[in-house]
Amino acid sequence: MQTKSAFAITLIFATALFSNPAHSQVVQDPPFGKPDAVVDLATDEGARIVDGTWRYHDVSIVPADFRTVGADLKPSGSPIKTLDYEPHAGGREFDDTQWEQIKPTSLDQRRSTGKVCFNWYRINITIPEKIGSLETKGSTVAFEVVVDDYAEVWVDGKLPRVPGQPGGPTVKGFNAPNRIILTRNAQPGQHIQLAVFGINGPISHSPENFIWIKSATLDFYKSPRVVLSATNPQLIPNDPAFDRIVPAHAKIEKLAGGFQFTEGPIWVPKSAEGEGYLLFSDPNNNVIYRWTQDGQVSIYMTKSGYRGIDIGEYGQPGSNGLTLDREGRLTINQHGNRRVVRMEKNGQFTELADRYQGKRLNSPNDLVYKSDGALYFTDPPFGLPKFFDDPRKELPYSGVFRVSPEGTVRLVSTDLKGPNGIAFSPDEKYLYVDNWDTDKKVVMRYTVEPDGTLTHGQVFFDMTGAPGEDALDGMKVDVEGNLYVSGPGGVWILSSEGKHLGTISGPEHPHNFAWGDDDGKTLYLCAQTGLYRIRLNIQGIRPEAIPRSRNLVPAL
Repeated sequence: MQTKSAFAITLIFATALFSNPAHSQVVQDPPFGKPDAVVDLATDEGARIVDGTWRYHDVSIVPADFRTVGADLKPSGSPIKTLDYEPHAGGREFDDTQWEQIKPTSLDQRRSTGKVCFNWYRINITIPEKIGSLETKGSTVAFEVVVDDYAEVWVDGKLPRVPGQPGGPTVKGFNAPNRIILTRNAQPGQHIQLAVFGINGPISHSPENFIWIKSATLDFYKSPRVVLSATNPQLIPNDPAFDRIVPAHAKIEKLAGGFQFTEGPIWVPKSAEGEGYLLFSDPNNNVIYRWTQDGQVSIYMTKSGYRGIDIGEYGQPGSNGLTLDREGRLTINQHGNRRVVRMEKNGQFTELADRYQGKRLNSPNDLVYKSDGALYFTDPPFGLPKFFDDPRKELPYSGVFRVSPEGTVRLVSTDLKGPNGIAFSPDEKYLYVDNWDTDKKVVMRYTVEPDGTLTHGQVFFDMTGAPGEDALDGMKVDVEGNLYVSGPGGVWILSSEGKHLGTISGPEHPHNFAWGDDDGKTLYLCAQTGLYRIRLNIQGIRPEAIPRSRNLVPAL
């Protein structure tokens, strides 16, 4: 739903302003702040501490066979000749024993051939029991390297790539530090293999220099800071079952702030390529952000909902609801574009719905997949500049729609003026839809028929008489069937029988949520200008993906 705030966005790439004024702005990659110990890998002593030996090899550009782009946008077309490089030395098991062994103190020696050139630096490290007075067990370890001019860093044979990733293992910037967390639970004797791919640059400037390492360190942290602040929420129990769901000493932790309006979060689970992370929309700013478990915020997608020349007329032109399909592909409700799209593994968009019976949708708001692959979404006009009175509006109602697995768009409900949050019961027998309408703050429950249509719609819960100006927004369900509804005053928890169990109220009003972390028991809250989380005792229902060996949210 639209925000009444007009805060200027001040997002720092690492995170936002710390709530404690004693903290300064943080612009480095995580972990943030001063480490408890540093091992300088550009010194003999540092290399000895971790039992490391640097090895070096130039990279050669070699002819290669490939294929032109095909209709599937993959290299499936006609055979062609192109160029590749050798050796491909990022793998953990790559044998570098025949490479040149170089002294740590010589890392700043200019190497490779000059001009357009590349090279490899490799080192195997072993975590010691102690570094000075610091016992390393359980610590967080980051590798930081500054290569003149660019670098990519493989850790144990992996190079994770995610859109919007600001450095880390991929190129950070010109002579900028690449900073990668190697482990959050270091164990003495643990072996880690690092491979640094050096790149001379700027490439288009036909560089007149060579490649060298300016610095290379291991930074150890006992307790790296991720949370900006932690507050005691106002817990308002209305039933003993509330205490079983919400821990008595639960904290609401602020993770980031300074946004215009946060919405539509979805947790992307961990994969063989990397750890899980949260995506969320700022529809006012037309951006999708990514928050990592290290506390870093980056832009995952810009112009996430609209690129029209009249964008200045829109209060919320960007994306709103986000979710994942069974293959882990990101699905996006785009306000300004007035459509629902799916992001394919190659980064291309597939349009799932933009019209019904020839008329443009209003502005798709929230969405949920059923296990059979059908998509349900709500379509109020809150993304249009003048809402219900906007001349661009073509449909005479605010609908709930279903997109079949085959792609057929079907209207399944027009009961509500402002259908918003949407969620299935655990057994998918029921679909819940709530209403952003200050005159009718209700949650509806529908029976889901075998053909996907909705019947027996009835008011499941009515909050119209509750104090507070907010109507109903985002909604999620846990594995026991309890509903979590953005309502007046905070997060309302309703039992599957329609009983109000209690309310969680925090520093800012939450408008949408997502179940996150590996166990699904953390509720991430998109609350006006901030991003928050709270740990609960019950696991939430999240999109179920077909088992896969890699993260299918595209790496562009």
